[in-house]
Amino acid sequence: MTIETLIWLIPLPPLLAFFFIILFAHRSNRLSHSIAVGAALLSWLGSMIVFFTAIQVEHLGEHPFSSQIAWLPLGDTWLEIGVLIDPLSAVTLFFVAWTVLMIFLYSVGYHNFGQPKGEHDRPGLPPHGAAITDVHSHTHKVPSIEPMYARFFAFIGLFAFGMYTLVVSDNLLTLFVGWEIMGLCSYLLIGFWYGKTSARAAMIKAFLTTRVGDVFMLLGIVYLYSATGTLNYREIFYNPETLQDLAETSSGFLGLSIAGLIGILLFIGTVGKSAQWPLHVWLPDAMEGPTPVSAMIHAATMVSAGVYLVIRIFPLLSAGMEYGEPTTAMTVVAFIGTFTALFAATIAVAQNDIKRVLAYSTISQLGYMVAAVGIGAYVAATFHLFTHAFFKALLFLGSGSVIHGMEHGVLHTGRHIDPNDMYNMGGLRKKLPVTFITFLIGGFALAGFPIVTAGFWSKDEILADAFGHGHLIVFLVLALSALITAFYTMRQISLTFLGKPRTKVAEHAVESKWTMTAPLVILAFFAISAGWVGLPGWITAGALPNWFHEFVGGTLLEHPEAVEFNIIPVLTSMVVAVGGLGLGAWVYRHVQAGESDPLEKALGPVHKLLKNKYYFDELYDYLFVRPAYWMAAVFTSVLIDRKLIDGILHWFAYVTGVIGNSLRDYFDKPVVNGFGDFVGESTKRIGVWFRAIQTGRIQQYMILALISMVFFSGVFYYFFFLVP
Repeated sequence: MTIETLIWLIPLPPLLAFFFIILFAHRSNRLSHSIAVGAALLSWLGSMIVFFTAIQVEHLGEHPFSSQIAWLPLGDTWLEIGVLIDPLSAVTLFFVAWTVLMIFLYSVGYHNFGQPKGEHDRPGLPPHGAAITDVHSHTHKVPSIEPMYARFFAFIGLFAFGMYTLVVSDNLLTLFVGWEIMGLCSYLLIGFWYGKTSARAAMIKAFLTTRVGDVFMLLGIVYLYSATGTLNYREIFYNPETLQDLAETSSGFLGLSIAGLIGILLFIGTVGKSAQWPLHVWLPDAMEGPTPVSAMIHAATMVSAGVYLVIRIFPLLSAGMEYGEPTTAMTVVAFIGTFTALFAATIAVAQNDIKRVLAYSTISQLGYMVAAVGIGAYVAATFHLFTHAFFKALLFLGSGSVIHGMEHGVLHTGRHIDPNDMYNMGGLRKKLPVTFITFLIGGFALAGFPIVTAGFWSKDEILADAFGHGHLIVFLVLALSALITAFYTMRQISLTFLGKPRTKVAEHAVESKWTMTAPLVILAFFAISAGWVGLPGWITAGALPNWFHEFVGGTLLEHPEAVEFNIIPVLTSMVVAVGGLGLGAWVYRHVQAGESDPLEKALGPVHKLLKNKYYFDELYDYLFVRPAYWMAAVFTSVLIDRKLIDGILHWFAYVTGVIGNSLRDYFDKPVVNGFGDFVGESTKRIGVWFRAIQTGRIQQYMILALISMVFFSGVFYYFFFLVP
């Protein structure tokens, strides 16, 4: 089997698993998860073979693995689709394969496989637990298995297929197919517990918000095809003549070149999918889905796909860049990313839901990557995408383990409190030791703890690029964002794991099963080691090359130069990480049960503003949702449908009635009926007259016959003999 054939096959196992579970295996939970995990394992194995083969190829960027087939006939030619593994898709395939496999395995334990069914559990609602009786006839409440267990594994299988398809595609069209498959799956999985009103609202919100970006992205794809006649990456992004033509030709819109306008249209797709401001509002509400869904959406697949897209189209965004000055499109990208990084980080500070903190953290970190692309830090953006996938998947799965342990405490104590609220936790480091250690590693990686964690190296490279290329505003804003990130990360760790339990539920929390903790340990390893592949020269004293920079940089036509060492961004990275962690530990070191958030008093009304997410949900509700409802309920239903359309129909009905009445009164009755009556009456009168001669006397009939014979004989004689 050639490596190209293997690449074609990588997305296939999860797709087959989806169909097999839906059609045949859905009645068996064990068979369903075995098929799903087995499919993820096969795709992981294929991905690892492809990755390790790819890194051994010299100049892979110039000679990537690729294969095409003719798909759709276009007159005298064909639209070709195919697969491509270049340095960018190789490293993306690596972290996608690992995180997807870990999430699939984790889901087995998260959905309580092997536990009894709950008496009151219903499809579409989270399991409520089951009552069991021990050998001493004591009844206990224990976690119960998810009622839609097989359905969940089928959906995440389809989700994985969409992401693998997106990664290995060699063109924007099949990338968009994988993109939309993930959009559908996010809708299905965010609303997995569709019996909850909040889950239904969240899935609709996610679907509609991301569709806004997708429409603009599709416009960009159509425009690009009309301008170049192809959607193939190599034919566009690796073709200097094509890029130059696109950069030098005006689009006629706001002074943008065709390259700039197409780049911005495609980037709006990233804004929607990666939840960048102002389309960020769907991501925190996506926490309504099960935690493995949160990990897949927020770390491994969906939001990473948006950043992957903007990194992939970097040659288009940067087309026409002269003397290192960013293009208009790059400036737009840099502004959105930089603003989002700070904006989301400030909101995360005031959230109490353990998963919502991570959701806003994800938005902020994605802003980091987008900002890096905007300032031209191509390799740094890819590096942070690579490391972030591991430590953010670790944090989400770790939060799920915490919630799982808290739910056990809820069942044990019978106290119905929010198991997601960090103020109901505390002291869990002793109850969940594996979860605590791995979460600590993930949190420190997110904060960018110096030297030890992968997050430090990728963040430092972005800050170094921003500082080295003179983007001081971007540098300062991202440094402030990193400080706030470290602060809220330590706040989360302190409230969840440190101190003493603040509720009885936290006192009875238990560690999760091995199927949940084993993925945490593996991801924790990558949260540390993933940064080793991109160590800069200043730490290795030039003894080791920066492998990641050399490898991924080969994706571009011109290999980007590594930024020169400067002590300022390095010290900044260290200070903001350690300072933020230390400040968070100090502020939240002694939070007791029933106490309010220490920041609430310090920040006053600003804290309320942050806790309410700058009131963006309310603003969008006022600007878009209510007008949409008004358009539907009043304008469309009442004014257009009932008054205008129904009014026209009623007017036609009235006019038709008037015309009908007129025809009846002035034509039907006097003319049609009159003529009919005349014929009928005349016939009747003739009948009455003829009836007078019908006497029944044969003598009269013979006389009449004789008279008639004489009469007709006379007429005959006259016409035939007398008339000449």
